[in-house]
Amino acid sequence: MKTPLRPNRPQGFSTRAIHLGYDPASAMGALTPPIYMTSTFAFETAEAGSEMFRGERAGYIYGRTRNPGQTILEERMASLEGGEAGMAAGSGMAAISATMMTLLSAGDVAVIDHTIYGNTYAYFTQALPRFGIIVKVVDFCDAEALAGALKDGARVVFFETPANPNLRVIDIAAVSALARAAGAQVVVDNTFATPVLQRPLEQGADIVVHSATKYLGGHGDILGGIVVGRAEDLGRIRSTGLRWMTGATLSPFNVFLLMRGLKTLELRMERHCASALAVARLLEGHRKVASVAYPGLESFPQHDLARRQMALPGGLVSFELDGGLDSGVDFMNRLALVTRAVSLGDTETLVQHPASMTHAVVSPEDRAKNGITDGLLRLSVGLETTDDILADIEQALDAL
Repeated sequence: MKTPLRPNRPQGFSTRAIHLGYDPASAMGALTPPIYMTSTFAFETAEAGSEMFRGERAGYIYGRTRNPGQTILEERMASLEGGEAGMAAGSGMAAISATMMTLLSAGDVAVIDHTIYGNTYAYFTQALPRFGIIVKVVDFCDAEALAGALKDGARVVFFETPANPNLRVIDIAAVSALARAAGAQVVVDNTFATPVLQRPLEQGADIVVHSATKYLGGHGDILGGIVVGRAEDLGRIRSTGLRWMTGATLSPFNVFLLMRGLKTLELRMERHCASALAVARLLEGHRKVASVAYPGLESFPQHDLARRQMALPGGLVSFELDGGLDSGVDFMNRLALVTRAVSLGDTETLVQHPASMTHAVVSPEDRAKNGITDGLLRLSVGLETTDDILADIEQALDAL
């Protein structure tokens, strides 16, 4: 391994994202880690193979569990999030499923925030109860309500911050303290912020999950998921949730693409955030916009919390137009540069309508109760020239 230039000082975020865990000398001088396109691994001896299966010897057994490329990726993500260990999975939902199927058993209680990604909401409220797991849905911005849900005990507390799609910001340290007092483990989805902007483990959370499909990959060309936390927890999640229960490993080629994305993550997030703030200010000042939600605006209800908890306010903006859904559909259809598509964190600016797209699986009653209005739109601000993004949004608004 290369000798650190400053051995007594930690390396910076981008340096670790580019170099950590890999020495070109280990692969005949290849600057980029190789893609390990193999489903299985040879054992030096029969005894060595048996020892690996018993967990008595380190090594690689089978591609579903991990390969050398995944090891590098997992070490980098653990370092960037400030955790002891990481695990790669085939998608964000695979990362969540592997984690929950490890931590939860029939009769256990999971407490979740009421505003999360639609598929995650369906997983907790529709899928897990089929296996005898009790799920309580609470407003995590209401400390008294959360404490009440935890008073009879819980195994897991789960939330996103900022939340999808209305960007509510939840106090990670406060929720973690309440959960710890109740004996629950805290799992935070950090997809929207990434470790560039926010590191939940440093604020009291136990486990962080990501849809690596989004900002971590950054180019809209892979599916992936990441879990980071204590080594003991991650060992269990890998052996139980990944190896036995889901089999949802990340493909070797997607490992390569995800590590490529990490190399520019810090730079990309800075640009996403700068452009998103410009978009939010344009929307806030336009006569045809009824409301804007963006943590970087002084008008955002949790602006002070966002400033304390996040290094920058993120690359997503949610808003509603005068005229509600009809105006929103008209607006989306008039956009020329901005692309009508779900997902987020891509180089392209994307717009979508949560109530009929990402959160259509959530009942209308639950959407209304949880602040996801029928007219709400969500913009993932990309990396195009900022003035071009602004010009397209402005022309679509002016034409309404």
